[in-house]
Amino acid sequence: MSHSGPVLVVTMKDDPTADLVIRELHDRGVPVVRLDSGDFPATLSFAAYITPDGIEGSLTTPTRTADLTRVRSLYYRRPSGFAFPHLPEADARFALTQARYGLGGVIASLSGCLYVNHPHRIGDAEFKPSGLAAAAKAGFHVPATLITSDPRAARDFVSEHGPVIYKPLSTPLYRVEGVSCTVEVKEVTAGEIDERVSGTAHLFQHLVHKSADVRVTVIGDQVFAVRIDSDLLDWRTDYDRLVYSVVQPPPQVTTSLLRYLSLFGLVFGAFDFAIDQTGTWWFLECNPSGQWAWLEPETGLPMVATMADLLERNGT
Repeated sequence: MSHSGPVLVVTMKDDPTADLVIRELHDRGVPVVRLDSGDFPATLSFAAYITPDGIEGSLTTPTRTADLTRVRSLYYRRPSGFAFPHLPEADARFALTQARYGLGGVIASLSGCLYVNHPHRIGDAEFKPSGLAAAAKAGFHVPATLITSDPRAARDFVSEHGPVIYKPLSTPLYRVEGVSCTVEVKEVTAGEIDERVSGTAHLFQHLVHKSADVRVTVIGDQVFAVRIDSDLLDWRTDYDRLVYSVVQPPPQVTTSLLRYLSLFGLVFGAFDFAIDQTGTWWFLECNPSGQWAWLEPETGLPMVATMADLLERNGT
């Protein structure tokens, strides 16, 4: 397949990271077709034919048309999702499933296309239990972890592995008095655990006594590691208090990074580590759609150009 076709960028309208990458691709003369699944069907249409050679057809936005046989790569970021607010509830539910398995299925089945990352592989990797199990298999140090709905198991775990923190297994917005909030990562004691734990699944994990955090962004075969110094349990709660410095991961960590991505079939990942007082790197999580572009102006690392290289299929 020729790599002269367009790059598809699938993301929401407000995505500064995608904006930077698209600008870099435009400057290189690489054609880009940007779309959001939320645009379908109002301003986004497609026609896809199943053939012995794969899917053929086209996808059309208000300003671009992509030949589905010539898409060189697809950058799947954070689309807003399908929505049909103009339809009655039952009809909207039907239309949504048809769009998801129709357009979504076409986008996920392009022959010769490099996915960064493939939406199905993203879905697999977003399950924290799967990610932690893969991390252990890949050779990372993983803090003692319990996922449970059993209050007694949770109390026993805290007693054995304390100090322990609670983490949400996913991070949907939580509305409190009409205000959108996120559930905090916080330390818990055995005395705080009661029967409410039985109401759903919870993740408890040994608290690493850290000297610093590290965000490692892997783009293709390129590894960018940034040490983040702060006095915060969760550095994402206050970016103004962070100090950044470029670091080199230990060789065994680099090996495990690439093995982890291989286990999920990913070519991009945003990894979080805690470095303890002895210098050991502890795996916390990998976000297959994580943010990274804000680190470039803080460190000078050529991350946007590297992502553009990958999507352009320029030697990586």
